[in-house]
Amino acid sequence: MSASVNRIKSDFFQQDTVLVAQKLLGQYLVRQFPDGRIQRYRITETEAYCGIEDKACHTNKGRTARTEVMFQAGGKVYIYLIYGMYWMLNFVSGKADEGTAVLIRGIEGFNGPGKVGRELQLDKSFYGEDLETSTRLWLEEGPVPTQMEATPRIGIAYAGEPWISKPWRFCCI
Repeated sequence: MSASVNRIKSDFFQQDTVLVAQKLLGQYLVRQFPDGRIQRYRITETEAYCGIEDKACHTNKGRTARTEVMFQAGGKVYIYLIYGMYWMLNFVSGKADEGTAVLIRGIEGFNGPGKVGRELQLDKSFYGEDLETSTRLWLEEGPVPTQMEATPRIGIAYAGEPWISKPWRFCCI
């Protein structure tokens, strides 16, 4: 793989999580598959999870083996399995010890975080991957969307108010 001049650096992720979630729209998620094939996907939908105060965020219950990477400085992959079959792709955001991340809910051609994980052929080996140096998964600068929509996050009724009403889901429209 040749180094990309458009690769997004770690400092991009070390900003406010809601801002990162918005700025990820339109960027290219790049995956180099085991057979050497490289595929670029434009990010179309994200959700922000804003640390230990956010009742919908995994770090709300504290620091655990599962969430440890979320307490690192932004620019790492946080991945977890749901329903025993779907790997959810998140990018750690913010500064060290904030416990924040952005869920990638959609890429061009694949809507829904489970479909994203399947298309990218993700597994637990991606946990903690550094997006600035990875040869398997990284981001490159893409076109800024002309329109964006902010809505409440999906599937977090358990978190209660005000968390279920926060407009922290972002979509290209």
